[in-house]
Amino acid sequence: MRLRRLTGLEQIKIEQEHKELTERIADLKDILASEARVAQIVKDELLEIKEKYNSPRRTKIDHDPGEFEIEDLITKEDVVITMTHYGYVKRLPLSSYRAQRRGGKGVVALNTREEDFVEHLFITDTHSYVLFFSNRGQVYRLKAHEIPEAGRTARGTAIVNLLPLSSGETIKAVHPVATFDEDHYLVMITKNGQIKKTVLSEYDSSRNSGLVGINLRDGDELAGVFLTDGHQEFGIVTYLGQAIRFPEKEVRPMGRATAGVKGIDLRPGDFVVAGGIIIEEGDLLVVTQQGYGKRTPLAEYRVTSRGGKGIRTAHITNKTGPVVGARVVVEDHEVMMISSEGIMIRMKVADIPRQGRSTQGVRLMRLQDNDQVVAVALVAEKDDDEDDGRTVQNEEIPF
Repeated sequence: MRLRRLTGLEQIKIEQEHKELTERIADLKDILASEARVAQIVKDELLEIKEKYNSPRRTKIDHDPGEFEIEDLITKEDVVITMTHYGYVKRLPLSSYRAQRRGGKGVVALNTREEDFVEHLFITDTHSYVLFFSNRGQVYRLKAHEIPEAGRTARGTAIVNLLPLSSGETIKAVHPVATFDEDHYLVMITKNGQIKKTVLSEYDSSRNSGLVGINLRDGDELAGVFLTDGHQEFGIVTYLGQAIRFPEKEVRPMGRATAGVKGIDLRPGDFVVAGGIIIEEGDLLVVTQQGYGKRTPLAEYRVTSRGGKGIRTAHITNKTGPVVGARVVVEDHEVMMISSEGIMIRMKVADIPRQGRSTQGVRLMRLQDNDQVVAVALVAEKDDDEDDGRTVQNEEIPF
């Protein structure tokens, strides 16, 4: 082939390549100018990849529970857990508080809404469990680190955002638990006078929906929960002013989802308003519907057998109304009373006089017409803001 023919072929090839590149450039510019074309190209390429590599995953990415736990990523430290009367809970590092000399004023621990106050306060660590007991006999649990941390003056998180509570279900008691051992028991008392004791290890379950803590009969609900070592004495106080005290050995351990045995024999129209562990150095404070109250040394309540009718703890009259709350107290406690109209009064236990069992007490709260006391609670911490430091108490409140 002659040289001029070869040169002609190269020229044709270059012209063809130029034409293709010009068309390609125009096409690319059109793509960049059209969002719809870009989206269509992305879709087509993804479908092509899916078609080409359409095979099931051969490996599963997961952690081995035997080698790695969530707690491995969380520092184990002491924390303070608080929960208010209206169900706001929060966690703070214990290091947020420092010790004060006796007589210190303390510091504001949280800003609650005006009608709320701290009712449960305890020290635990981030790897321990916190058990929540509802009025319907359900038991829920969280690790302490799962309770959101909040600032010192923050109100906290509503408990309904942390637990799967149903409509009308409320938390009646809260207890920290480090381990679910065989040496401790959970004791539950119901409104209808039943009592049940179950070894703590039976509550070791991570079920998110909660566990049945006690089988409740129709119309019954949980009135109190406490943790024991098997060697305590229990007390129960009723609406019509009866009280009973008996040793723990009279309540045999039984399974978790059982109804329990009779703790007190109730008269018609009567029901349990409080129950818990007896402490010898304390007094029994009772408060009535019309705002009367008193405290009586626990030594005046003799030990009897479980299931009896009990003995009188208050003289009930039309003036006083029935008993609406009872607590085992010592003189440095403070108590809060709440009325049906939302009025609250807070007072020192030392200001409430001691009287005998069969007395009606003195007026503790002056009520308006048609108002009445509906709840009594111990205040778990002081909230004066008169000091630079921060203090916290970790008292075991038996009732």
